[in-house]
Amino acid sequence: MRGNASAGSAEGSARGVSTPEESVATSARATGGHVVVVCGLPGAGKTTVAERITDRLDATRLRTDVIRKELFPDPDYTDAESEAVYDELFARCRSLVADDDPAVLDATFREAAKRSRARGVSEAVDVPFSLVEVTCEDPVVRERIRARTDDASDADVEVYDMYRDLFEPIETDHLVVDNSGSLAETRRQVDRLFAER
Repeated sequence: MRGNASAGSAEGSARGVSTPEESVATSARATGGHVVVVCGLPGAGKTTVAERITDRLDATRLRTDVIRKELFPDPDYTDAESEAVYDELFARCRSLVADDDPAVLDATFREAAKRSRARGVSEAVDVPFSLVEVTCEDPVVRERIRARTDDASDADVEVYDMYRDLFEPIETDHLVVDNSGSLAETRRQVDRLFAER
């Protein structure tokens, strides 16, 4: 939760990452529909960030961990099951933004194709799109995963390690929130990125 929206440096821009100053303009609060994807590794703090963005935009948050257990009360985490979960996520998102309501999608989104699909939903309905990557220092993630209880996510440290190897790099312009520090610091980053203009 440290205040570093991916450094705001030349290095950050070269990797397709928006600085805080640039990103406020590109992801300013929409008056109506808006698709916001909050992605990152398990345990990085996606839900913390997604909840804050949801409050900022007066949006509806759609979380794959919750949808999965609605569709599959005893999930097996197969590829087919994951595809069904994402299909439902996108269907709900499309319905919301078609009604001019913003939607915040809280999921790992490890595959570039799924991130592109989310962008396609926004383009089909002609509403703004924001991609937010949540990062967190490795020791902090491990500590938080071990400490968490009563969470919809079943991801443990083993799943986190697996996804670190499987997560496809983000090669498009996007926003970054570093969730390594305090909750207050993370919220300040989100507030800067989604400030009203």
